[in-house]
Amino acid sequence: MAQYALLILPSANRVYANASVALTQAELGLFSRSVLDDRLGEVSASTIGGVPYVTFAADLTGRDAAFLANLSCAYALFRVEGDLLRPVVLGSLGRFDDDLLTILKYQGKTNEQFTRLLLNVTLLSSAYARDMLDRKFAVIDPLCGRGTTLNQALMLGFDAAGLDVDRKDFEAYSAFIQTWLKRKRIKHHVDFSGPVRRNRQVVARRLQISLAATKEAQKAGPIQQLDVVNADTTRAGEFFAPESYDLVSRGARLTCWLRPSRCGPGCCAAAARSESPGTPSSRPATRPRRSSPARALTRWTPAPTWRSGTAWTRRSAGTS
Repeated sequence: MAQYALLILPSANRVYANASVALTQAELGLFSRSVLDDRLGEVSASTIGGVPYVTFAADLTGRDAAFLANLSCAYALFRVEGDLLRPVVLGSLGRFDDDLLTILKYQGKTNEQFTRLLLNVTLLSSAYARDMLDRKFAVIDPLCGRGTTLNQALMLGFDAAGLDVDRKDFEAYSAFIQTWLKRKRIKHHVDFSGPVRRNRQVVARRLQISLAATKEAQKAGPIQQLDVVNADTTRAGEFFAPESYDLVSRGARLTCWLRPSRCGPGCCAAAARSESPGTPSSRPATRPRRSSPARALTRWTPAPTWRSGTAWTRRSAGTS
């Protein structure tokens, strides 16, 4: 078996940087179980030339490397050959410049790498994990704030939707994303922007954008969709059709929130159902005090089922 060394992506967030090696080890384990048939072995933290790496043993194919290119902390992957490190070409799903994720700075923003990590966890916990490289998933964030998770989903080529009751956050994200698309000269069209009226009353504000990373992608289709609503999450059923999204996320708290047929053996929804067949769990998702991100990732607890109209059903959530 060949030996590999993964160089960790630097992080400006001190807390996240301190936990990044442990988080990467846990994430590698999930990739191995979900899409690599448990073929990664000897996963451990190592120091090479004074630089921290995560090393593992495997016989990787080109598709295996393509999956690992989407690790949240992957900066570079090397094959270890004696005292030498031979670079392995990685092609991430990322379609846009990284500043889509990093430009916005505000208090309470979830770390971009941690958001990517938990989005990976959500996707890999579903029955469609092996379609990660080929399928255009649809992600919804029911408490989207200023769009960290929405931007991460767009970066991966997915459709993204979100709701948030805070009008200032909605307006800040709406202004940012439209300005960013124009300055980057990304092919896009604002399908709708403005108030949503019913019975002559303004019930919400909404932004809908169609976009494509390149002219070629725009012609080939299907293009990506962004849909953001300024409204209370409990009214989600008024704006989105039932079973129209594959994954639900909430910043630092994500869950495998799939149509019933899409729940994989290890997904949180299946775990909640097996714990209490036919009834929702009564325990809320909680975060351990003074817990590092690495420990929190391994301490998921079920959350109660919630519904809005007939559209949404969530079984459980990962805590962070």
